[in-house]
Amino acid sequence: MAENRCVLVTGGAGFIGSHLVDTLLDRGFRVTVLDNLNTGVRTNVNPGADFIEGDVRKTDDVTRAFNSKPDVVCHLAGQASIRLAWSDPAADLAVNVEGTLNILAACRRKRTPRLLYASSMMIYGDPKTLPTPETAPALPVAHYGVTKFAAERYVALAAEDPEHPMAVTSFRMFNVYGPRQALDNPYQGVLAIFLGHALRGETITIHSDGEQSRDFVFVDDICRAWVDAIDTPATFGRVFNLGSGRATTVNQLCDAVLRQFGLDRSTFEVNTAPAQMGDIRTSEAAIEAVAEILAWRAEVDLEQGMAATVAWARGAGSKQ
Repeated sequence: MAENRCVLVTGGAGFIGSHLVDTLLDRGFRVTVLDNLNTGVRTNVNPGADFIEGDVRKTDDVTRAFNSKPDVVCHLAGQASIRLAWSDPAADLAVNVEGTLNILAACRRKRTPRLLYASSMMIYGDPKTLPTPETAPALPVAHYGVTKFAAERYVALAAEDPEHPMAVTSFRMFNVYGPRQALDNPYQGVLAIFLGHALRGETITIHSDGEQSRDFVFVDDICRAWVDAIDTPATFGRVFNLGSGRATTVNQLCDAVLRQFGLDRSTFEVNTAPAQMGDIRTSEAAIEAVAEILAWRAEVDLEQGMAATVAWARGAGSKQ
């Protein structure tokens, strides 16, 4: 039960974070948001939440956020671009690892009992097993995956602190998509990039041969799992994949995006280019663990979710 408890959401003005804020408020929680608005958007934040503009890398900003005395922390703030991580790995380290350490230190000082962490499927690198279970080895092939796995391990170790035991859960999220995802940012996910180009009538570029696969999961499904986990003791100390459990090739994705606009490759220009550094070849989540513990499965299929995203994009999203 929410019982008027406070949840601090770091990165709560971002794509996933702002949807999580909405879900938390709908469930009766009080919410405080900490976001530096580097990639987040102030208007994404539900007016029912308290907003603090600040950076997880700055201890003073983190302290201000923890003055709300959160009962739960949902830590989503991070540098999420694989390409930017290659160009500036030190900045990636500072946000994803040092920022997480700042949050954990504040949890320790304030004796916060519950923390949920946004990990990533990128920690698996190019997995040998598909669908990939949580027991698969972590062998990231990009700087971003290295920092997300390092932070995930720091979170797990913090839970074992005998002076401040804390219930933690980490979610290894796969390719999340939906409304509010930036359509004009070349460092965002492939689905948002394709949608943005189709919306603006710009050529779509597929890197590699397009047969690389991704597991796309709608943002509302993601938020449902996060909030359901807060008061589920069986999730404490656990790591879970969050994906649809279905692989989609980039070629299939491109054609599905074009269909949303009544187009195909005969009427819209699609080019190919070499693979990008850090790109993985295959991705598909094994979701049996989260299905067993939370009775969770993705409910929105790709065509439905894409239609909802396009409807948003043609309105508010097209003004980006």
